[in-house]
Amino acid sequence: MSEITHPTIKDGWFREISGMWPGQAMTLKVNQILHHEKSKYQDVLIFESSDHGTVLVLDNVIQCTERDEFAYQEMITHLAMNAHPNPKKVLVIGGGDGGVLREVVKHSTVESAILCDIDEAVIRLSKKYLPGMSIGFQHPNVSVHIGDGFQFLKERKEEFDIIITDSSDPEGPAESLFQKPYFELLYGALREGGVITTQGCSFSFLPVAFAVFLRLSASPAVGFWFFAQQSARIDCPRTLFSPFPCPELTYPPHLAENQWLHLSLIASLRKSCLEVFPTVEYAYTTIPTYPSGQIGFMVCCKDSKRDVKEPLRSWSPEEEEKLCRYYNKEIHRASFVLPTFARTALR
Repeated sequence: MSEITHPTIKDGWFREISGMWPGQAMTLKVNQILHHEKSKYQDVLIFESSDHGTVLVLDNVIQCTERDEFAYQEMITHLAMNAHPNPKKVLVIGGGDGGVLREVVKHSTVESAILCDIDEAVIRLSKKYLPGMSIGFQHPNVSVHIGDGFQFLKERKEEFDIIITDSSDPEGPAESLFQKPYFELLYGALREGGVITTQGCSFSFLPVAFAVFLRLSASPAVGFWFFAQQSARIDCPRTLFSPFPCPELTYPPHLAENQWLHLSLIASLRKSCLEVFPTVEYAYTTIPTYPSGQIGFMVCCKDSKRDVKEPLRSWSPEEEEKLCRYYNKEIHRASFVLPTFARTALR
């Protein structure tokens, strides 16, 4: 069998270089490449690193490492779950690695947790190479739907207490296609008092076709793939990055955002959320292998009187230490406390 290679790995180092975080890059030392394939929707790379355990990379962007994944999985999940008094039915859009499911089923109130992801390859490979994350798939209250997240939401009305959008980094979706329409669907699929969390993401691209958005909602990497098909039909004389030239392009795309790189985009998304949800807050977590070591979340609720910054439910300190490595009720509150420059921009 020939040795597995990948263009992002040179001289024993994985390099994450992208216009999504200009002027900086992440490198990880590679012990061995475990798997590489091109699924129907995206490039999937899994390698064993020297210091971060197994690493999952989609379309050349780090999705998770065994060393620090819990900082993301726990926060995107428990910020929503503990802002609800009694979450029984939960939907996860994306999240094929199973990490969010693992966190969701730690809550004894949960009677049903559904994961909807369009790419079966991520689920299949995570079960094989990331057992510590994919263990969530084994829970009896979990079910999996392989398909389009947007279409799935269209068919659900007032069904879920919690919806968590756990998505990977796209390259090419339009800002207008990832704003109000998606959040309106989320709002409609929530029961009264329901809560959502999503990566604090936004885009500044020309509208191409609404179908881009349909695929984006299930897995943003799919939006990247579909945008490639659509962009080939558009006459775009100039570009900021290759291979998708678009005349209205004003920024590189950003999904794995943070206050240091994408503050104006966070503000834009927050505005869009406020057009749909009466309660909208921005929180963040620290995670070393994401750009600038940080990623943020929008936390939204259908209840105008709900303070999502204050956990309605909490574990004892002993339970927290048993169940979580990052999240606790103090960090729940603290995650909404922003530095002055970010607080001012988002006011």
